[in-house]
Amino acid sequence: MGGRFGELILILLIVIVLFGAGKIPRIMGDIGRGIKALRSGLQDEKNPSDEKKED
Repeated sequence: MGGRFGELILILLIVIVLFGAGKIPRIMGDIGRGIKALRSGLQDEKNPSDEKKED
């Protein structure tokens, strides 16, 4: 498990160097909104709207 922790730290440092510390919260927020939209879309597929009721 110690090896994985070191790898995560290295990846985090690379991300900070590439994007800068200021952009990381914005990127994470965008990812979070994308995940919420995906979950909402999947939920809509599971619960079809009332418009599709048989007459």
